[in-house]
Amino acid sequence: MQRMTRQRQSVYEELERLDDFRSAQQIFDDLQRQGHRVGLATVYRNLQSLSESDEVDVLRAADGECLYRLCAAHGHHHHLVCRNCGHTEEISMADVESWVTEIARSHGYTAVEHSIELFGLCADCTAELAAETAGTPPSVSTGAPSARGEN
Repeated sequence: MQRMTRQRQSVYEELERLDDFRSAQQIFDDLQRQGHRVGLATVYRNLQSLSESDEVDVLRAADGECLYRLCAAHGHHHHLVCRNCGHTEEISMADVESWVTEIARSHGYTAVEHSIELFGLCADCTAELAAETAGTPPSVSTGAPSARGEN
């Protein structure tokens, strides 16, 4: 385990504060706004280290960017992520695992490993999009990707 430097502590505390997946750039921007003196390369290095020690989850967004989050669930698990605001839900393991097992079995595979992340629009973002399309102001949402999970 690496020692807990001031910068590493800042990155970790920012992840603790958030509920949703965030990019290294978003985490860096948040830290800068809070007055932390930490470089973007340091944020990337610390996120990589936290990932390697299984302290954070990493997933790849549809555009290829890595997103990071502290998860309560340790070990193998899956997420449903809003591609607009980043809101994240844990997915029921039983549903996913039984589907994977059935697909593997039907093709004669064993010892299958997998990584499944689902991306879509959460209820709030769907309502906001519908309101924008209809030309009425949305009833809920700030429209800012970093608005969720902040205290």
